[in-house]
Amino acid sequence: MELSLAIGIGALTASGVWLILRPRTFQVIIGLSLLSYAVNLFIVAMGRVRTGAPVLIAKEIGDATKHADPLPQALVLTAIVISFATTALFLVVLLASRGLARTDHVDGQEPEA
Repeated sequence: MELSLAIGIGALTASGVWLILRPRTFQVIIGLSLLSYAVNLFIVAMGRVRTGAPVLIAKEIGDATKHADPLPQALVLTAIVISFATTALFLVVLLASRGLARTDHVDGQEPEA
């Protein structure tokens, strides 16, 4: 893995964790999204994606090491769909919680000023 990619994944992870620990629910949702982006980048980076390699294995070419591995791309696609659905669910819960508690603070109470 290249150093710049590792720094990018680390920055996304650190930003996501920092936002998850914030007191407002919208910040928590954005933090979860950043964390899921970091995981997707990590999966793609560890999958050793090759450019220019054929995806399907032909009978004439018996060596499977010269082909692209479709598993990392399938995992990332699945993770993107799941994170989209989870974010939509969190937004619905956020709106319901804000309507009931009249605040968007994580524990439902505004801090004393």
